[in-house]
Amino acid sequence: MNSQKWIIRFFTVADYEEEEIWLRKKHKNGWKLVKTFPPCFYVFESCAPEDVVYRLDYKNNTENRDYFQLFQDYGWECFNRCLGWLYFRKPVSETDTEQDGEIFSDDVSRMNMVDHIVKTRLLPLVVIFFCCVLPNLIRCINESDPLADFLTIVFALVFLLYLYLFLHCGLKLRKLRKKYSKRA
Repeated sequence: MNSQKWIIRFFTVADYEEEEIWLRKKHKNGWKLVKTFPPCFYVFESCAPEDVVYRLDYKNNTENRDYFQLFQDYGWECFNRCLGWLYFRKPVSETDTEQDGEIFSDDVSRMNMVDHIVKTRLLPLVVIFFCCVLPNLIRCINESDPLADFLTIVFALVFLLYLYLFLHCGLKLRKLRKKYSKRA
């Protein structure tokens, strides 16, 4: 039996709750997450099946030693860092209440994380889109040579990818923020 396996799975910045659920299911099935590699590679290690809560926090390298100490004091293991995301886990057997299985103490903190994601991930994509992708697509459409035709196709595909990411992430992050603001 192989004690390690690699899985390719893509989650956007707005899909962090789904990623937490997926990681928990994997651990219940005897595969604990060891490491992630951008953009979508997960390394799992064989383990005894156990119910373990996984939580993600987006700090984008703004955390300090006190931040990690706080989580350690509450029994959370911070075991991975990838593209600004921090991965925490804690066995359900070490949680007495539902709040023990959460890394955020309130919904205002969750809303702040969503706002931080928008400011540091979504807005830079908007800038790249309007400064690079869209002008190059328009320029290639107006050119009439074989290379421009090829580049038009490439930039059109990138345009569609960005459009999908804006819609998916923007709407989902807005929905999450609305959900957290109702409970706050």
